[in-house]
Amino acid sequence: MKSQFLPQSTALRRPSAFAARPILVVDDSKAQRRILQMQLTRWGYQVTEAVSGDEALALCLAQDFDIVLSDWMMPGMTGLEFCKAFRALPREGYGYFILLTSKSEKTEIADGLENGADDFLTKPVSADELRARLRAGERILGMQDELVEKNRLIGSTLEELQKVYDSLDRDLIEARKLQQTLVRDRLRDFGAGKAALMLRPSGHVGGDLVGSFVINASRIVVYSVDVSGHGVASAMMTARLAGLLSGASPDQNIALKLTANGGRDAWPPTIVAARLNRMMLEELQVDQYFTLGYAEINLETGMTTLVQAGHPHPLLLRADGGIERLGDGGLPIGLIDGAEYPQTSFTLQPGDRLFLVSDGVTECPNPSGEELGSEGLIKMLHHNSRLHSQDLLEALLWDLNAFAGGGVFPDDVSGLIFDYFGPKPAAT
Repeated sequence: MKSQFLPQSTALRRPSAFAARPILVVDDSKAQRRILQMQLTRWGYQVTEAVSGDEALALCLAQDFDIVLSDWMMPGMTGLEFCKAFRALPREGYGYFILLTSKSEKTEIADGLENGADDFLTKPVSADELRARLRAGERILGMQDELVEKNRLIGSTLEELQKVYDSLDRDLIEARKLQQTLVRDRLRDFGAGKAALMLRPSGHVGGDLVGSFVINASRIVVYSVDVSGHGVASAMMTARLAGLLSGASPDQNIALKLTANGGRDAWPPTIVAARLNRMMLEELQVDQYFTLGYAEINLETGMTTLVQAGHPHPLLLRADGGIERLGDGGLPIGLIDGAEYPQTSFTLQPGDRLFLVSDGVTECPNPSGEELGSEGLIKMLHHNSRLHSQDLLEALLWDLNAFAGGGVFPDDVSGLIFDYFGPKPAAT
């Protein structure tokens, strides 16, 4: 019951929930400053006084005030001029500016808002109205403080994410180097023929793989693989497939088998594709698949057996300049249990070249979104047909980059060209 007998200013004492904020009172009237200082101190503010706009500006250069109460009409620098100068000061947080004025014309109030004032109080100042305006300012400053804290947390989180990204980037760079070792020999000589390889991931690491291995003295295999997706998961799958199709580890090669007399033989390409399909579905059980171009070549006769499992059509570049599309299409590996993979046979003549290529080439878009396609690839090959295979692959990359309009390819780009020379004549 005692509170009803206390002065009104005491009843308006600042709630403890509000943090004490520094406030600057600017007025050339000592009495007016004294009245405001008493009220604001009771409400819990840290009050600083200034007798003029010039003095207030000097104080603001030395200290940040959360709230400013400034008279409009003062000798020298007016409150409006001080407000404009206050807004131009460098400061971290926002300052809430209230002009004290006897002015009530809308145009004058508009001038105040235009120069940076947040609110107005008409003299003589009502304690209730002043408290309400201060609470409005507190809400705005509270939201600003919350926003600053959230920005600080965001900045801190971004710094941590940058550290993680930098660490991943370093790891991916090393992973790219390791992946490139899967095709360390970009040109391999088999005597009766040579294989030239090209691999260009679209990112740090990719899902394409090209390679070859020896079955025995007269037979070899060349292959091209394109794993679905991009990034680390695809790169890990290509590493697994490189091990399964490696001539360096014949015991682990899924295509090789031992003969009765202890020699080395290979499963037919159709069986190799089926074994890979079964492995993907029954053993690995991953949400990935891959396309495959796989050719077994007899170096003595040129007889070649090919499986095209969802891969772009292999191309046969004849010695006379003709280009033929090979293969029967077929399903990708790792999609359908029990899928069959028909194989195609043909004969390489001395001077012929077999070209296996990933869809990163044939499906490469130009700036208008049109894909190169197999016909566009054939035109590029005709244009560069006189080049040696290694140079032809390099020229193909340049032409493809020009077709795409420069920049990074949207998909991994890979290819393999096998030049068939025919068996060397026997020594006399």
